[in-house]
Amino acid sequence: MRSRLFAGLLCLALFPVSLLAQPNASEDPILSTMSQEMNRSLGYLKKQPLAPYFLSYELTDNHAINVSSSFGAITGRSDRRTRLLDIDLRVGRYDMDNSHAVRGDFAMTTFGQLAGRLPLDDDPKALAAALWLETDRHYKEAVQRLAAVKTKNQIKKETEDDSPDFSSAPAEHHFEPIAQFSFDRASWEQRLRRYGVLFRDLPDVQSADIWASGELETRRYINNDGSEIRMSLPLYRLNLSASIKAPDGEVLPLYRQFMSFTPEGLPDDAQVLKVVGEMKSMLLALRQAPAADAYTGPAILSGRASAVFFHEIFGHRVEADRLKNDDDAQTFKKKINQPILPPFLSVYSDPTLHHLQNSDLVGYYPYDDEGVEARRVTVIDHGIFRSFLMSRSPINGFPSSNGHGRRQQGYDVAARQSNLIVESTKSVSRDKLKSLLIERVKAAHKPYGLLFDDITGGYTFTSRDLPNSFAVLPTVVYRIYPDGREELVRGLDLIGTPLIAFSKISAADNDVGIFNGICGGESGWVPVSAIAPGLLIDQIEVQRKPKSQAQDPILPAPGAAQKKEN
Repeated sequence: MRSRLFAGLLCLALFPVSLLAQPNASEDPILSTMSQEMNRSLGYLKKQPLAPYFLSYELTDNHAINVSSSFGAITGRSDRRTRLLDIDLRVGRYDMDNSHAVRGDFAMTTFGQLAGRLPLDDDPKALAAALWLETDRHYKEAVQRLAAVKTKNQIKKETEDDSPDFSSAPAEHHFEPIAQFSFDRASWEQRLRRYGVLFRDLPDVQSADIWASGELETRRYINNDGSEIRMSLPLYRLNLSASIKAPDGEVLPLYRQFMSFTPEGLPDDAQVLKVVGEMKSMLLALRQAPAADAYTGPAILSGRASAVFFHEIFGHRVEADRLKNDDDAQTFKKKINQPILPPFLSVYSDPTLHHLQNSDLVGYYPYDDEGVEARRVTVIDHGIFRSFLMSRSPINGFPSSNGHGRRQQGYDVAARQSNLIVESTKSVSRDKLKSLLIERVKAAHKPYGLLFDDITGGYTFTSRDLPNSFAVLPTVVYRIYPDGREELVRGLDLIGTPLIAFSKISAADNDVGIFNGICGGESGWVPVSAIAPGLLIDQIEVQRKPKSQAQDPILPAPGAAQKKEN
């Protein structure tokens, strides 16, 4: 599993989709054609010796406009529309069908980009023809795969989890209007030029890339249980990335990302220019900062950092589909109703939350990609582990979905995170958390503690074939000395194993941080949010980052040379 999270709890707001909803989907000719073709196909396929017991269509329209730049020069622009069809066709029975996993048979696992491309025109006949061909292809593949599953199931050892392959879910009806979408590419090109040129006078700068995008995604979903759903949501993004090279060769990156459901939610010129100035100052400071050494001892994770920390080392281990694989480490599978975290911490996943404080939460959705209504799931209640995130693929003890079946177009659905929220019933101020850190430093006779203030992402391993470990990739780290002095350092990655890391959490502050990002997994890349307070961890471990061995440029950068000549 690898994730990249880019980038603060009092005001909660639900997105008022229900106020915009229309009574039924009959006004949508595309949904009508999908329904007609599904009924026609099922009528014929029921006459086959092996008839489908479940069939769903998910048709995704995507309109994406992008512009990118480097050092203030436009390097790319695009305006792209796609229409992709994902089909879930199942033959067999709920307890075992063509999706059944066979241990050790990687070849039978499907990964991505299998969605059919459909015509962009809303021509009912052209759409029906495409649906017909894709349904026929999926049916033939499903029959062949079920035969292979039955054969291999006879010679393979039984799996630890004997739960069914699929679960039933109620029929749902939800119809949203097509969302408004506006992205002025010409205006954004001018803005990117203004922002990017400011990095040109930065000595030893390696990169200064900025890109902006607007995307409208409209999903239509139907299944033979009677569900009809249409959802439409835009997403706007602004990304700033710059890096500088330290004297010893280490490349030091910084990232800032802004994500919103409206154009007005992105920062204006004054805000972005302020961010650029802060990035330049921090890059120069990092270049002069000392390289830190490997260390174990107490540390603080800022709210932003602890949000990524929980997403990586906790969130991916509660995505239930992975637990059906006997090769997965299944860290929490036998931990139901057992303490995992200190009793002042609770964790829940809530895809129905559209907004927190002053930030949109991009893990929001009203229905998942299997037509199941989104809902809040309490995963940890006052330190006690309670539940997993579920798709319609059950595991032992959890027979049904809780609305977390998600995918990128072209990938099979899997249980995935949405808005992962960590709450504390016992919080202190940021200054008090620092005082507690210093107390731990003195008690452990350590020369300093660490503060992880900013982070770019991380990755975690959940397979039994590899150490069940994680790495979180910080960009801004400070040493905190016993006298309270803070010193910026560079070159560290936060590493460890999950159960030990969780057992060392001792306090939380009231400075909540939000990270929005795009997370990669078995079912592709999906938008997620993570929200958490700052945390004091009594013992962490860090290791040195890898550094570039490439020779520095022989020629000075153009801006630097001109400045020297003048």
